[in-house]
Amino acid sequence: MVSNNGGPSVTCEKCPENMNGVTKDGWNCITCPKGLTSEGKCKCLNNEILVERSIGGILLNEALCIQCNGSEQSFSASDALGNRCVRCEKTFINASKSCGCSSPNILTGGLCFSASENLPPKGIATVRFGQIGVTLISAWFLKNLQASASACWLYSNLTACQALGNMCVMNMNSLSSSNIDACGLFQYIYANTARLGIVHSISFWRHNLPWLYYGDQPGLASQVLEATHFPTSFNFKGTNKDIKLQFIAASFDAAGNFLKWQSLEGGVLQLCPDTQNKLNAAYVFGTTYEQNCKISISKILLDFANPVFYDVFLEYNDDEGQQYLWAVPVLNLNLQYNEMFVNQGSNMNNWLLTRRFFLVDALSGKENDLGKLPRIIRIASKITISIRLASPTQRGTIYPPLITIAYTDVLIQNPDTQSVMVSFSVSYEKNQSEAQIQTDIALGVLGGLAVLWSLLKTAGWKRRTGSSVIDLQTVLKFLLFYAGDLANVFFIITVGTGIYWLVFFKAQQFVSVFLPLPSQEEDFVTYVGCAFSLKALQFLHKLVSQLTVDIFFIDWERPKGKVLKAVEGEGVIKSAVAPVSIWRTYFIANEWNEIQTVRKINPLFQVLAVLFFLEVVGFSNLALMDSSSSLTRSSESYVAPSSRILRFGVSTALWLAIAFLQIIFFAVFYERFVEDKITQFIDLCCMSNISVFLLSHSCFGYYIHGRSVHGHADTNMEEMSMNLKREAENLCSQRGLLPNTDVQTFQISISRKMRLQYDKIHETLTRKRGPARLLDSSANTFEQNTKAYNTMNKFLGSFIDHVHKEMDYIVKDKLLLERILGMEFMEPIEKSIFYNDERHSFSDVLYYGNETTLLIFDILFFSVVDLASQSFVLGAILTYLQQEIFRFIRNTVGQKNLASKTLVDERFLI
Repeated sequence: MVSNNGGPSVTCEKCPENMNGVTKDGWNCITCPKGLTSEGKCKCLNNEILVERSIGGILLNEALCIQCNGSEQSFSASDALGNRCVRCEKTFINASKSCGCSSPNILTGGLCFSASENLPPKGIATVRFGQIGVTLISAWFLKNLQASASACWLYSNLTACQALGNMCVMNMNSLSSSNIDACGLFQYIYANTARLGIVHSISFWRHNLPWLYYGDQPGLASQVLEATHFPTSFNFKGTNKDIKLQFIAASFDAAGNFLKWQSLEGGVLQLCPDTQNKLNAAYVFGTTYEQNCKISISKILLDFANPVFYDVFLEYNDDEGQQYLWAVPVLNLNLQYNEMFVNQGSNMNNWLLTRRFFLVDALSGKENDLGKLPRIIRIASKITISIRLASPTQRGTIYPPLITIAYTDVLIQNPDTQSVMVSFSVSYEKNQSEAQIQTDIALGVLGGLAVLWSLLKTAGWKRRTGSSVIDLQTVLKFLLFYAGDLANVFFIITVGTGIYWLVFFKAQQFVSVFLPLPSQEEDFVTYVGCAFSLKALQFLHKLVSQLTVDIFFIDWERPKGKVLKAVEGEGVIKSAVAPVSIWRTYFIANEWNEIQTVRKINPLFQVLAVLFFLEVVGFSNLALMDSSSSLTRSSESYVAPSSRILRFGVSTALWLAIAFLQIIFFAVFYERFVEDKITQFIDLCCMSNISVFLLSHSCFGYYIHGRSVHGHADTNMEEMSMNLKREAENLCSQRGLLPNTDVQTFQISISRKMRLQYDKIHETLTRKRGPARLLDSSANTFEQNTKAYNTMNKFLGSFIDHVHKEMDYIVKDKLLLERILGMEFMEPIEKSIFYNDERHSFSDVLYYGNETTLLIFDILFFSVVDLASQSFVLGAILTYLQQEIFRFIRNTVGQKNLASKTLVDERFLI
């Protein structure tokens, strides 16, 4: 070797025939007595040591092989064979033709440069730690910055260029036109060496220089990240194994020496310790990875005393199996361009992408002595690898990955007590704008239909209240109806969205969708919150409506003969009409009280079943942000974080499926073969000779015709059995309100005149709760109640019997459209209208008839708790508690309303 300055060009000349070997340092030819190695160096036997002799500073062009005797493993060649010359550093020879560097030559960083040479500008050896507002003069920069820049500039010394690039990376790749620091020197050399050409047709990668930037100013990020797709495609279901991202890195030390190529598996970039399987799970394609921990500064100083710099590539194969590398860009959030943090915004057009990065820098923060602890260290506290699906979506095609790094500056005070939070994550992204547009369209269309449906409900409500004036109450009612309908709209959209992502993400083979990121889920969570809030409002509205219904039990039983009765205070006995037993009314009132909160599903079973399938069977694992559809996970494998959308989709699907099965079982089997409480209550009314008159609105309600076909029901066991037998053998008339019909339940739309008469009588029932001065002091409250009860019973009985011609009614079937819209087209002006109702719609004033509202409210309550706490168990517990609380309120207040409206003493309601 004749000339070598560490650059790409090395000048050599052929050795003469009599000296066929080369010395160890490569600078001289030498005679080798025992042959040559494959590298052209002298070789010796295994028990011999090669010695290159020099005497008097002149190299004797021969080598000796000295044999080791016995236990003697080494000896001093200088003592035995004279002094051995060591060639001085080549820059000294170039500058002064000696091993000295006297003035006017310039000695810097252990290198000697001639003052007459065209040296690069003098850089400042400062490092900026912007987070803590400190700028210090680095001992490492002071020693090596100018030397590295000069050797790189003059000789294209590869190691010096790498070292200069590393110092720029330690300064966060920040660029400023106001001063020339490490990055300024690098940019100076980069700009003035265009003649050297580029590497691998990459315009940002100059020959002999490390690749640090994608351009010299912001604005090229979108071109780098989105203009070109990654050359290969990915899928979720490989040949019985996970598809992995093959990241590899070229690593360098701070002095610019190349260390090795290495795979990122094994936790190369993960500062938090973990098992090998869990660390490597970060690179399983489709698995969202999150790892964070707190690490002590003393451990960081121990493990990362010398920084290592990485250039990361993604390895792939073409169709012919040829291996290629794709450079992975880096988004350094700490980078400053003209004193501005251009990479911290969301606008890609402002970003300045880089290539090289480090994990820990405990070198540049040393001020005076490189052997002492640094004053400040810089740690990559947050590393995120982003994989973005190409748009428009192609089968498994992605954009180039992006590594986003945020560094934390730590001022060293007491390393043993100081610590820092670090995290490493891998995220998978897709442009969700199209899905958001579709969701907005669905919300707009369904929201518009909800407005129309609410208007129809409001019109029906106005008809049922007998009012045609649009007042504040009408507007409020419309808003309440709209709240419930809009809640259903939000529920349909969120359930559809959740199940869509669950099915299409987990079942796909060639990748076409990625799950929304947590930040992209905010709109979805907002929709769920809106659905819950509006559904809660609708539920409370229905609850209040049920707790304020007007109800009365019409007793058709007539007295049987007369009885002798002592007249109080007169001492005489007179005959009187035999009283009718009240126990049948109490019995029906108790049965009504019991069915107020009967539901079509068992709430406790529902909650336990959902929790069983989620936590025991393992359906909760379907909510994990990975590509696996397995219901089980190994304890040794990595568990990905849950997606809020998938959690909602899985839990809601289970709620609906289990509820649907319960309702089918309840309707097909339980009600048919075990008990149907609603139908049994109607039968019981008929056997008790008691009808139920319900008004849920001012002029609308329900009627259960319970008049006994046997004429009376207050009888003994024998006669009751005979009555049942006669009815079973069709030896008596049918139970229906009209002759020869079986229809016992009706929706009733009463006239205004009928309602006024009802209120007039009902007023007597409510007067007893008015101020004491309004009560007749001579009248007994009990007698007032009894008189009012008998009057109401007589009036409603006569009304059913068509006694009051001015308040008569007709019986008819509802039109199909009336049943669909839930409203009545005909207004009861002169006559009330009884609509045949074989669907038992009177259950609308009970829990039983509002199962859909209750079920959706339970689902949304469970989901809101889970989304807030990320705990299905807590959601199940709180859901059951709220069910029991509202059931208690419904029972307690409903019982008081029942006692108040029917004059049944509350003490008899058990």
